[in-house]
Amino acid sequence: MLAARYHSYGTPDVLVVEDAPEPHAVEGSVRIAVRAVSVNPIDVLLRAGRLEQFLPLELPAIPGRDAVGVVDEIGPGVTGIEVGDVVFGLGGVSDTTAELAVLTAWSTVPEQWSTAQAAAAGLAAATAVAALEVIGDLRDATLLIEGASGAVGSAAAAFAVAAGATVIGTGSESSHAYLESLGVLPTTYGPGLAQRVAALAPAGVDAGLHMAPSDSLADVVSIVGDASRVATVADSQGAPRLGVTSVNARNDSALLRHAASLGRDGHWTPRVDHEFALADIAQAHTAAETSSGKVVVTLP
Repeated sequence: MLAARYHSYGTPDVLVVEDAPEPHAVEGSVRIAVRAVSVNPIDVLLRAGRLEQFLPLELPAIPGRDAVGVVDEIGPGVTGIEVGDVVFGLGGVSDTTAELAVLTAWSTVPEQWSTAQAAAAGLAAATAVAALEVIGDLRDATLLIEGASGAVGSAAAAFAVAAGATVIGTGSESSHAYLESLGVLPTTYGPGLAQRVAALAPAGVDAGLHMAPSDSLADVVSIVGDASRVATVADSQGAPRLGVTSVNARNDSALLRHAASLGRDGHWTPRVDHEFALADIAQAHTAAETSSGKVVVTLP
């Protein structure tokens, strides 16, 4: 099979498209003929070698954490899925940007989503739902999301609004119309955030999610007033110091099924900003490093 791989850590130009051994479904997993994958921040960090101390990879490595495709092999113990079903989901730490990939968490794709949108859904949805689980019941709650216009932040915002929360979300002014379309009260990030949030929520904020790679976690905690009601996906080092829960996605099909149900009900459409072909995998990683927005790579 064709796959994107890198034989050494480095800049995007270490990525090549070449033949690689086919994976096969094992117990509790399915194999898909991949239609598209997304490029997530962890893919960039792993390829650059910045996580080698914590998540060493066997090289050559295939990038990619999530994918969408057609089930062509079903492992032992798997029920409720058939060969030919179109699913999106999560693979291993790094292994999905190939013609074939094995998923250990998945859900069928809502008919409303395009292939690219489904490719963008897996890791963003699993991360967003895991973060919201820290907060708990959102009915009638006011939630601040720092970095609400990104892939994970916008998923969390849509899910929270659907659960009955009032959501205040930060983003650049150019993203405010998009945030409003999600039912979010938009504001800008940066100095003066507490004052801007207070103007939008005079009664205060009940919980906060820190979704942006910024040093604003302490500000979110100060605004909420209770570190146990704050979760971060972007500051694992600051979290223990501040008493905040640091969240990572987990391979749990239930999380993805929940996200898909929200998609079917019209509450969430994954955001896609840039699309590239597999042959342009280096350009896709460059775009993920240098521009905002969700990057998707499509396969022939």
